[in-house]
Amino acid sequence: MTTHSPDQPATRAELPSQTPPAPRGTAGTASRLAWLDVLRGLAALAVVFNHFGYFVPSSLKGPVYQWINPGDYGVFVFFLISGYIVPASLERKGSVRTFWVSRLFRLYPLYLLAVAVAVALYLVHVGGLRGEGADPETSVLSQMLMMSNVLAGQNLPNVVWSLSYEMIFYLLLTALFMARVHRRSSRYALAFGAAALVLGGLLPQAYFTSNLWSPRIIALIADLVVLTGLAFAVALRGMPRLVGATLAAIVGLTLLAFNGTWLFPWEALSILALMFTGTMLYRAEQGQYSWRKAIAVAVAVLGLAIAAGVWHQNPGNMSAHDQFVWDRTWFMSVFVAGLTFGIGLALRHVTWPRILTWLGLISYSIYLLHPALIEVFRHLTWTSHHSFWVQVLLDALFVAVLIGVCSATYLLVERPMQEVGRRLARRLDARFGPDRSPARMRPPEPALAHSSRTAE
Repeated sequence: MTTHSPDQPATRAELPSQTPPAPRGTAGTASRLAWLDVLRGLAALAVVFNHFGYFVPSSLKGPVYQWINPGDYGVFVFFLISGYIVPASLERKGSVRTFWVSRLFRLYPLYLLAVAVAVALYLVHVGGLRGEGADPETSVLSQMLMMSNVLAGQNLPNVVWSLSYEMIFYLLLTALFMARVHRRSSRYALAFGAAALVLGGLLPQAYFTSNLWSPRIIALIADLVVLTGLAFAVALRGMPRLVGATLAAIVGLTLLAFNGTWLFPWEALSILALMFTGTMLYRAEQGQYSWRKAIAVAVAVLGLAIAAGVWHQNPGNMSAHDQFVWDRTWFMSVFVAGLTFGIGLALRHVTWPRILTWLGLISYSIYLLHPALIEVFRHLTWTSHHSFWVQVLLDALFVAVLIGVCSATYLLVERPMQEVGRRLARRLDARFGPDRSPARMRPPEPALAHSSRTAE
């Protein structure tokens, strides 16, 4: 990723509200694939550390940033997790309608709350709107589909840039699923990794909004086309569904390649490569793909992402030493993220303590709300003039308050709205009939454990 200061935004990707059931006989929180929750909690804390760096004693944060960017590390772990679990959710449901209803009720309630909190803090002169207040109409259009980072938006809250790539990934998954080519995960991972390396330095940034029309017009067109395509995919039948899903996916991918703002094209393409790598590893874990090939592809994709960053990162006014440090932190951020996910996957049958899995459950709240809490903390300027241990205690207090607040928003906002989404999906199926997506129309396949067919 581009270089981040300790208090600059770099955040996480989101996970679905429902995960595949664990094998029978696993204990405790394994029913939610507890190892993924543990990784999500770890990634969330890494992102918080990155954004909270201004308040962390320099003797603690200095050595960290010499070797790794914790924000980049955290988001890479999140993107791998999202790639692992989101396609599994879609395939398990076998319903595009149910998938998008669950996405809507999983993402938007807390997202709207986070935006409201940011605006409220701005009105009482704590924090800012990152320039979004200058053109509210364009801001609404760019953030309506959580695609602000590819529609010239300023990302409010500042961490929602990653949701742009999550949303584009969802659009791609929907089109691939309906075209019945969603199982070729390793090919997509390698293709996006190779594109990041070969084309990532050639593709432009913000091309449409800089050369064609105003950001408002671009955002309006993109919103209309994507929403229309999704409406076709969810509500119609037959070929129009595939046409709608494909059109929405093409728009998303085109914006990613040609109209990104905060990220360079090689970064965005690397993100998609990592997400499809997560999907491929899920297929290997399910017995649909050879572990030997999966590990080889995963290593290759990590290598391509590292090479793309080292090659295409624009040094600007960096000194030779600064460039070396950037290359080292980029390498370590990508490599250690992959290693972390691999270790978690290897320990997937371990029973984890409840406190660790709880951090994963509330990680979406941590992701969206910690910037607002940091603004409040920053407003209390007295925190920056204390001794080392007092500063550490105050930092620990911040983390405790953050966990408490996010536990409340999970229990009062996230979880109830997820249940509303599930009930609505059932009602829609009862009213209009089951969503007969391509995967459901196919004849049953042999059990994975006894099938020689692969998912690739």
